[in-house]
Amino acid sequence: MFIDQIKILVKAGNGGNGAVSFRREKYVSHGGPDGGDGGHGGNIVFRVDPGSNTLLAFRYKRKFAAANGGDGSGRKFHGATADDTYILVPPGTLIKDPGTGKIIHDMSENDGADFIAAKGGRGGWGNRHFATPTRQVPMFAKNGTRGEEKELQLELKMLADVGLIGFPSVGKSSILSCISAAKPKIADYHFTTLSPNLGVVETAGGAGEGHGFVAADIPGLIEGAADGAGLGHAFLRHVDRCRLLLHVVDISCFEGRDPVEDVKIIDRELERYSPELAERPQIMIANKVDALDRDAVDIEAFEKYIASLGRELMYVSAATGEGLDEMVQRVSERLAELPPVKIYEAEYQPEDAYVGGGKETTIRRENDTFYVEGEWLFNLCGQINFSDYESMNFFQKVLRRSGVYDELEARGCDDGCIVSIYDLEFEYVK
Repeated sequence: MFIDQIKILVKAGNGGNGAVSFRREKYVSHGGPDGGDGGHGGNIVFRVDPGSNTLLAFRYKRKFAAANGGDGSGRKFHGATADDTYILVPPGTLIKDPGTGKIIHDMSENDGADFIAAKGGRGGWGNRHFATPTRQVPMFAKNGTRGEEKELQLELKMLADVGLIGFPSVGKSSILSCISAAKPKIADYHFTTLSPNLGVVETAGGAGEGHGFVAADIPGLIEGAADGAGLGHAFLRHVDRCRLLLHVVDISCFEGRDPVEDVKIIDRELERYSPELAERPQIMIANKVDALDRDAVDIEAFEKYIASLGRELMYVSAATGEGLDEMVQRVSERLAELPPVKIYEAEYQPEDAYVGGGKETTIRRENDTFYVEGEWLFNLCGQINFSDYESMNFFQKVLRRSGVYDELEARGCDDGCIVSIYDLEFEYVK
């Protein structure tokens, strides 16, 4: 089964909590704070797997979670930093935001370098960080922050230099099997090929010296492919990166088709799917020349039409091997003149945060109660010891500095109103 689009859920690890601890040593009657810090949570990291060409591995596993960081303890013992979780994807996989469809990252960028899709939470500080000349016994520490959680859409656009396109049964798979080590299924009926096939084609110098190119056999297109007819709509995306298209036609006309009309239909579908793709350089490959009956086919009209398009025309036979070596050599020469494989730039940008210091905060009012929420506030509440006077003073200062109190007053919060921040409720006093 070939899968080239899928949605997954990723959750980075939470940071470990800082510890509240004090030195307990012989002959030290009033030891200072020595709470250790929490460890950082693990990241969710995407990595390219050169040996795969489908997203089939995600069919049954769509949730990925990294480990949480360890909690701190006494004597400045820090919690362990969690290991990252790696997700392997085929080369050419696009990571997208499912809500907008915008590209977050292209896994073919920078030769497929690792990409951190969700960052782990930071470890919280132990209470030793909060000791000051006036606060010598801090009874609070910071909790670790939560790791990022996201839904992502993965879309595979194969990394191929050359794409073989054309109607079903024109010989695309046969050509690929002849010029590379690829072994696609080949049979004498339409839609034998149900998924794109990749093959590495060696040219002069041998693959060991870095010569050659990657060719993709795209399942047969038909009229209406851009609208979803046949298999074309599902796999047209895989020619998006191709630098050169080999447009294969059945010149033998064994099935009674008109090669000129076939070329027009495929060109029209490419134009409807993507005008940019329709402008991609093409070489016309007239296959099955061994079975050509020149009395039944108007070769002169065909060649005249191809010449009017400004395209190069080559006659080959996948059955006998005629013309294939010359075709491979010519494709290699054309690729040397063309720009490298297309890399998609990131389009997605997180929405701008709202309220003080770039921290996103939501405030809603119900009668005389104001509910204040935000990821940073959730993390802050986990750092506060609400039974400790100094810890509460610290909490109040953070709310004032971040602009939460100013925003509350702007929305009508006055003395006597109730402010609710998650599990904490208190009466507001200016």
